[in-house]
Amino acid sequence: MSTYNALPEDLPPEPMEAPLHSHHPSDPFRPGAPPAFWVGPRHLAGDDGRLYDAVADSLADLGWTGLTVVRGRREVNEPLENHQVLRSTVLHISPDALRWAQWMLPDEPFHLGGLPIAWQVSARSDASSPLADWSAYFTPDVPGEVLADFLLALDECGRPAALPAGPEAVLDAATAHGWLRDADEPHAAAMHPTFTARLSLGEVPPLIQDADPRALTAEAEESGATGWQAWAESAMGAPYLWAASFSTSVPHGLVAAFASSLSSTAPVLRRLLPESTRDQLLCAPAS
Repeated sequence: MSTYNALPEDLPPEPMEAPLHSHHPSDPFRPGAPPAFWVGPRHLAGDDGRLYDAVADSLADLGWTGLTVVRGRREVNEPLENHQVLRSTVLHISPDALRWAQWMLPDEPFHLGGLPIAWQVSARSDASSPLADWSAYFTPDVPGEVLADFLLALDECGRPAALPAGPEAVLDAATAHGWLRDADEPHAAAMHPTFTARLSLGEVPPLIQDADPRALTAEAEESGATGWQAWAESAMGAPYLWAASFSTSVPHGLVAAFASSLSSTAPVLRRLLPESTRDQLLCAPAS
């Protein structure tokens, strides 16, 4: 499955608008909705079934432009109900066109840790370049608050492909909230004390796009490019609740913003709880 980064100039001149998630009304506190709870820890709280809406609303507040494009195939005189949609893309672009976020679930994306990619976030240092310098990938059930904080940090940095922080910044951000460094890899990994979430700096999975040539040229017997990976699971060895992958050129400072939000002890508001982790969550009714 191709993971080509659609840029503003790649889009058709007359995109068709299409509604998304009509089964998830935009108001989570609508009459008749399930009761709301303050929930923790946030890495096990899921995305409340609103990962698109939560992130898209945050990007709109930042002034990013949202585009919905539907490409399809229709024969002459074919009834509308038989119209075959080949690809739909939801793209959010920063005002300087140096960073963008793509909602990928409608496009049958590739998988990460057995889960489909929901959001791909990319950045470049030069608006004239057709390629991203780096990309980050997030599956469903990543807490929307965490992804929003990552995107806020991305929006606020002047040069999205060059930040001075080193890998220690990521580990420090997590351990500041009580996470533990891995005893075997103290300079490359940290985990929640319950071992239900982990941040690790290591070789990136296949198909993770990056401008670093090592990501493409490593031989089979050689180690490839390294990048940060994050995931959560209800227990060691259980299926992943969610996963995230940062290509090798993602600045450590941005990953640190992700790590800080992910490890935060502040509860998050939820109406829908993941089946696999609900027994491990602390919940308090939201007044």
